[in-house]
Amino acid sequence: MMDAKPLRDAYRALLDAAATVADSGATSHVPPAGEWNADQILAHVAIINATTIAAVSAIASGGNTTYDNRMALDTWTIERVIALAGGNTGLRNRIRAQGDALCALGGPALSEAELGTPVPTRLLSNGTVLVDQPVPLRDLITGLAEVELPGHAAQLLALLPNGAEAEATP
Repeated sequence: MMDAKPLRDAYRALLDAAATVADSGATSHVPPAGEWNADQILAHVAIINATTIAAVSAIASGGNTTYDNRMALDTWTIERVIALAGGNTGLRNRIRAQGDALCALGGPALSEAELGTPVPTRLLSNGTVLVDQPVPLRDLITGLAEVELPGHAAQLLALLPNGAEAEATP
């Protein structure tokens, strides 16, 4: 059985960062060229969550699956998810619910064999292929907790006006 606490903690930190940015009014802050604003970051995370939930559910149902983050990088898809979720508050609510689902599914609900299932994976970042090989389902879940969610929490906090980021971090 997988310990869901690191994943739960990573979601809490991401959602705290998102709330801090939203409360600061920095959601309208123009990020540096090539970077996302807060809503775009949250929509990206929501898409990654949905992709991960789909992979976990497929494995839990005895099926085969793949994991590909390219849709979570697509500008049109990101904007559509923002609109469908109803903006920043809706995105945060969605991510909270998705996090609860992943912590329940990825923790006690999966056997060691399911967590060890290799999933053909393609991960890109900034146009660079990071992963293009089978990855155990466990590693996809821990990757969220250790890399993806903390990275986007930091990205959100970087949107705060100068000096506010230091005040927002413990």
